[in-house]
Amino acid sequence: MRVARRRRGFGSVRRLPSGRFQAHYTGPDGLRYPAATTFQAKIDAEAWLAARRNEITDGEWTPGRSRKKVAVAFGPYAATWLDRRDLKPRTRSHYQRLLEAHLLPTFGDMAVKAITPETVTSWHASLNRRTPTLRAHCYALLKAILATAVADDVIGANPCRIRGASSSRRAKQIRPASLAELETLVEAMPDRYKAMTLLAAWCGLRFGELVALRRRDVDLSAGVLHVRQAVVRVDGEVIVGTPKSEAGSRDVAIPPHLLEVVRQHLSEHADAGRDALVFPARSGGYLAPGSLYQVFYPAREAAGRPDLRWHDLRHTGAVLAAATGATLAELMSRLGHSTPAAALRYQHTAAGRDQAIARALSELVEADS
Repeated sequence: MRVARRRRGFGSVRRLPSGRFQAHYTGPDGLRYPAATTFQAKIDAEAWLAARRNEITDGEWTPGRSRKKVAVAFGPYAATWLDRRDLKPRTRSHYQRLLEAHLLPTFGDMAVKAITPETVTSWHASLNRRTPTLRAHCYALLKAILATAVADDVIGANPCRIRGASSSRRAKQIRPASLAELETLVEAMPDRYKAMTLLAAWCGLRFGELVALRRRDVDLSAGVLHVRQAVVRVDGEVIVGTPKSEAGSRDVAIPPHLLEVVRQHLSEHADAGRDALVFPARSGGYLAPGSLYQVFYPAREAAGRPDLRWHDLRHTGAVLAAATGATLAELMSRLGHSTPAAALRYQHTAAGRDQAIARALSELVEADS
């Protein structure tokens, strides 16, 4: 949610998502000074700024005195922190929801310097343990905001000191689809979704990357998909942008056995023209997740995998690529990950692979005897 902001000759007043007003100004020393609290009415925020301006004009303002008066509240500071971040729309929306639902109720009116390790530990313990991922996201966001507060000299040290609280173990072990299950799944999908299902599994593309593909992104002669855009939905709005990370913009080789399937799909289910979508909705435009799920859910039942999510096909692609002997760097490039940790989350032991490794070890001994 964007906040309304009004520029003034001295200082600045802006309306926060909560409806209250935040004021701040730049002192003669070039540093930014926010009000210690937010204001119910804009006129009160403007009055606070006028008082600070008078102090400067009358020569009564000093950095030490002003800093002592200012106790930055977490709510306004967090709003400023979020406003200044260069974030993807979905990430910004996610952070805003975390703030409003889980951080501001506890810390919103508290001075940042009043947040202690004990306060953080007590708050963290109150979060729902049955949602470990959400719990980890909340803690990681609080830690990041307070890390910036340290850098801004608002506080001396970060009170977020709970070891491992920013990460969570996967609550449910994901079981990628086997080749047999994948074959049954694809057969059960309507013709216009078969190629999309195969590319999700064999090429590891995200849903948003698939639905953003256009004809110009498919090079059948070279057997390559040029992933350059992704579609996300934020609060019901369709937003087209770059992939999830910088590494997400990549070229992905299409397995040769899929080339004819993709060529046939383009001929029968995609409009003409270089800018035409490869996987459009039936009525045109970008395919919505709900439209896909209507046909995917019955197909996964037919495959005997009611637990399989669409995103799990990406896991399947990671396992298939790993089974070929691909290195971690190669998997990162293919999946569009910028860090090894991200790529490692998609690694699983392919069924029967451990036995194959054991047999290969025995063959080493036999070859040496």
